[in-house]
Amino acid sequence: MNSKLKTYNNKRNFNKTTEPKGKISKTKNKLHFCVQHHIAKKDHYDLRLESNGVLLSWAIPKGLSYNTKDKRLAVQVENHPLSYRRYEGTIPKGEYGAGTVMLWDEGYYSPLENINKTYKKGYIKFKLNGKRLKGTWTLIKYKDNNWLIIKEKDEYANITNKKYTRSIKTNRTMKEIENNKSHEKTSKKDGIVCGITITNPNKIIYKKPNITKLDIAMYYHKNASKILPHIKNRLLTTIRSPEGENSKKFFKKHFETNPYLGKKTITNKNGTKENYYYITDEKGLIYEVQNNSYEFHVGNSLITDINHPDTMIFDLDPDETINLKKIRECVTDLQNILKKLKLKSYIKTSGGKGYHIIVKLENKITWNKLKQISKKIAEIMETTYPDKYTTNIRKNKRKNKIFIDWLRNTKGSTTVAPYSLRIRKNAPISYPISWNNVNKIKPKEITLTNIQNYKPAKL
Repeated sequence: MNSKLKTYNNKRNFNKTTEPKGKISKTKNKLHFCVQHHIAKKDHYDLRLESNGVLLSWAIPKGLSYNTKDKRLAVQVENHPLSYRRYEGTIPKGEYGAGTVMLWDEGYYSPLENINKTYKKGYIKFKLNGKRLKGTWTLIKYKDNNWLIIKEKDEYANITNKKYTRSIKTNRTMKEIENNKSHEKTSKKDGIVCGITITNPNKIIYKKPNITKLDIAMYYHKNASKILPHIKNRLLTTIRSPEGENSKKFFKKHFETNPYLGKKTITNKNGTKENYYYITDEKGLIYEVQNNSYEFHVGNSLITDINHPDTMIFDLDPDETINLKKIRECVTDLQNILKKLKLKSYIKTSGGKGYHIIVKLENKITWNKLKQISKKIAEIMETTYPDKYTTNIRKNKRKNKIFIDWLRNTKGSTTVAPYSLRIRKNAPISYPISWNNVNKIKPKEITLTNIQNYKPAKL
């Protein structure tokens, strides 16, 4: 355990609190800061400044003031991990810092002098460029962990402090964040989610850390508004795992009689009719979790227009010898080709070895046309970079290469949905990220236990 975060980690039981575990992060060119409103034993604001891979932290009872005459107390507390800067939630009763935390402001800051030198001398002068806080302040140490924070004279000096009461991250009030936690506790106690009773709610589905069936139902409940736009009214294939991540799994795609799922009858090539199913709302989603479906895969067309796909997807499937740097290069290479073709693309982590590139189709096309276009793009990648990429599905033909999987663009094929869990070690999530974060976020980095520290990109 790194000594910089030893105190932070020792004070917390991560089996009970949702706060992120303390790990040192690499400091980038820009330095982050955040202010979190924290109602614990006492109401206060926490100022956190990134420095050498951690967040230097101060508890400020009255918050930062724009009045240059105010000399407000700032009590230095233990260093926090950089991942804490986006944390928001309720720390359980009995745990260190028990209470509600709201992200009040965030952004970047600039030390006006060398922070390593001035910090040792007992002061830090810095300029904030946040969404709410802007301008220059100075922290001055005067005794033990007690510092003073003073507003410097600049163009922002002595303006009226606005009383923001909502989160800069989720737009929730402190009360709404707290109520959300209370609602979760009630649901967990009763084992009822979205009106559906979860049987065997305490069954362990993932180990290290232990994640129960009810935990999974609560995850999908809390994120229903995010996942439903990507899975409702699309043919669905789920992966069911009744006994957990390391046990037998099977695919489910045919309709079963039940009150919460839609049915779509399709005539196959051989002339036989088969009934497939789809989800229309949150009840259908939670019903599937109740039936041990934890991973959701969807097709590229809506059930209302089954013969015309509206999405094109590329799965970057690397050979086991390929390192992450080369996978990220592939992301950039493919993005550049799509840009040249004037196709706007999005990206998400796969929750596995690579990334998924998504193109939303604006014009109506046939499956055959989609197959031709996606295959051609994959072939351009292969011919442009023959040493790096392949369109050959055979594993023995892709040694030291990345397979550009365009076959997801055929009728009947599915791809793991955005925000879906994967039934794999650590409960990774297929998560939408921005192009700017490709070099920062690994394919299976975002998991059920740390998702609150990430902000999804729009798809």
